[in-house]
Amino acid sequence: MTKIHLETFGQGKPIVLVHGWAMHTGIWREFARQLAQHYRVTCIDLPGHGRSEVIDPFTLERVGAELIKVVPEKSCWLGWSLGATVVLDIAGRYPERVSALILLAGNPLFPSSGLGTQAWPGMDARLLDDFAEHLNNDCQATLLRFLSLQVNGMPDRKALLKALKTAVFECDAPDQATLQGGLDILKQADLRPVLSGLSVPVSVVLGGLDTLVPVAVGQKMRRLLPSLELNIIDRAGHVPFLSHGSETAAIISRFMDE
Repeated sequence: MTKIHLETFGQGKPIVLVHGWAMHTGIWREFARQLAQHYRVTCIDLPGHGRSEVIDPFTLERVGAELIKVVPEKSCWLGWSLGATVVLDIAGRYPERVSALILLAGNPLFPSSGLGTQAWPGMDARLLDDFAEHLNNDCQATLLRFLSLQVNGMPDRKALLKALKTAVFECDAPDQATLQGGLDILKQADLRPVLSGLSVPVSVVLGGLDTLVPVAVGQKMRRLLPSLELNIIDRAGHVPFLSHGSETAAIISRFMDE
C-alpha cells in the first residue's frame, strides 16, 4: 500500500484539505490550526508530494483511490487549485465518502476553451505547456515562477511569496514525473459533467485578483450547478487562505455549520 502522509488537528466535523500542484501539507498548517478550533482537520500530502510515496503513473483516478484509502469516514473535502480538481473527481467516483465539497481557487476545467456563449474562462493553455517545457530545464526556477504567479497583483506580494517559499521548500520538490502528471491533469481534466451532477452541498471560494483561476468562472460554475454557493474575496489572489485567512475560515465555517 502506498504510504500517504496525513496531519490531523482539532475535533468535530471532519474536513480534509487537499493542496495544489507541487505543494504539500505544510502550506496549510497555520490555516488548518485556525479551522481546527471548530473542526477535525486532516491535511493530506498528494502522492509523490511532501512525505507521501510516489505513484506511477500520477493520474487523477490513481490519486483519488490512494486518498480514499486513508480517509475512511465520510468527510467534507476541501481542495485548493489542483486539489480542487482532485476532490471533484473523488466526489464523482466515491459519492458515498463525501458529505460536502469546497473548491478553493479551483474549478472543473483549468484551461480556457470555447468561443462566444460557450467560452469557458480559464488559464491560457500555452502557459501550462510553457511550465511543462521548463520543468525539464530547471525544476526549481519553474516552481518559483509558478509561486510568484500565485501572488501577482497582491499588495503584500513580497510577504506572501516569502511565506509560500518557506512552506514549500520545507520538503523536497516532487520528482519530475509527478510534477508533469499534475500539469497533465490541469491541462486535460474536464470535470464539468461531474460538477453538474453533484447532489452534495458545494461551496466555491474565488479570489477577485486570481490570475490562474479567473473570477468570471464562478458564474459559469453556478450555471452548471445552480445550488452551488459562490463566495468571492475581492482583494485575494490564488492563495486566499494565506492572504485572507480569517475571511476564508469564516466562509468555510458558515458553510460547514449550515
